[in-house]
Amino acid sequence: MNGKKREGRGKKIERDYLLVVAAITFTIFILSIFPERTGTVTTVSWNYFEEMMVILPAVMVLLGIFNIWVSKETVVKYLGKASGLRGIFLAVLIGTLPTGPLYVAFPMAAALVKKGARIANIVVFLSAWACIKIPQEMVELQFLGLEFMTARLILTVIFVAIMGVSIERIIEWNDKKSLQENTRDDNRR
Repeated sequence: MNGKKREGRGKKIERDYLLVVAAITFTIFILSIFPERTGTVTTVSWNYFEEMMVILPAVMVLLGIFNIWVSKETVVKYLGKASGLRGIFLAVLIGTLPTGPLYVAFPMAAALVKKGARIANIVVFLSAWACIKIPQEMVELQFLGLEFMTARLILTVIFVAIMGVSIERIIEWNDKKSLQENTRDDNRR
């Protein structure tokens, strides 16, 4: 089993390096076409890098605290398979409370998945983080009115929930299909 885990990690690391190399290659290619944009691209890239280096260490500390203080049983109870609509609404609530860039939410989502959270709830959490924020709702209320804010908020929650459940079903279907193909391949040997 350890050999398979190491092999899986090795493939993941290879894929990550390949993605970085592809992104750098694509950037160099685009900058060779538009060399006048090199300064802007370099400045923006450096600013994002600095922002991430300031925020990510704090996120990693918070994730460490989360991993120690929040048990797997608690996550499974409130955000797991049996959580139903309660889990979806809790995922919306958890996603609306924090502020900050979306990339901060991904490590938290990964930690929730490892502790047994349902995929639909993870999608809802990430989507709520991206498009529902309490300060954002207050500004929306001020400029666009209560009716617009309420309609958009309700529709966002409904469609985010539908999207979460749909993505979960697609992933489960794909996993089931892969398992069947692997079983067939093993039987042929």
